[in-house]
Amino acid sequence: MVENGETVMITNLKPLLEDAKQSGYALGAFNVYNYETIKGTIEAINETKMPAIIAFGQKYLENMTLKEVVNLVRTISLRTDVPLAIHLDHTKDIDIIKKAIEAGFTSVMYDGSALSFEDNIKNTKAVVEFAHPRDVSVEAELGSLELGGHSNEDEGETIYTDPNEALEFVQKTNVDALAVSIGTVHGLYKGEPKISVTRLKEIHAKLDMPLVLHGGSGTPVETIQSCIANGITKINVNTEVSYQVVKTMRNMLEDNPETHLSQLSKQAVDTVKTTVIKHMKLYREF
Repeated sequence: MVENGETVMITNLKPLLEDAKQSGYALGAFNVYNYETIKGTIEAINETKMPAIIAFGQKYLENMTLKEVVNLVRTISLRTDVPLAIHLDHTKDIDIIKKAIEAGFTSVMYDGSALSFEDNIKNTKAVVEFAHPRDVSVEAELGSLELGGHSNEDEGETIYTDPNEALEFVQKTNVDALAVSIGTVHGLYKGEPKISVTRLKEIHAKLDMPLVLHGGSGTPVETIQSCIANGITKINVNTEVSYQVVKTMRNMLEDNPETHLSQLSKQAVDTVKTTVIKHMKLYREF
């Protein structure tokens, strides 16, 4: 994309996911909430020369507007020649999705996982019909993830994505990527993660398309690798980025309560960058 004579490396997410799928790696989708998280993530993309996804969730609209996110990403990404996507994460409001697309987001996620199967299909299909003519990719979710806990296969089977429903859902909606529920959680795990790679294999056998793993923070390395080997091509990371930055800033303030805000900001960018690079390399190098 060329704007005002300058090349902007922001693209539809679909070709990035297809490359990851064909090459056998996963793209990291890193949630941002402010200047520091956007800058740190793009610096990680630039340093590693690996594409990634700038993700912004509906719940962070209290921090930034949709247009502010797009404008910051466009400005800072002028420093890199690596493609990236701007993705709207976990959004239940279709009006917000439309506004994000109009603002310049190149990928959106409609989250109808709490609805009935039929209503999820209906609403997701409406989002696809709005997004695709505007060259915007669509992710949806089937099943549901726990918040700040750990799923147990015996106790939590009902929230797992059903492979047959997943096939029907994709056929009827024409989504570009599907987030599946296999036992990961939003937030940090409380106890030992119990993630069903077996269920993922069953879904992957039905669907020849990019699959998405939400709840990437704290998931064991060997589990991540097994998931990528069985169809996961996008992994969301949010909590760990926040955790590492908050810990770093807390330590700085404990060492020197008079630390200037500019130094906290600079260190926040560096910590985001380090954390993002760790995950980007993990999703490729195994």
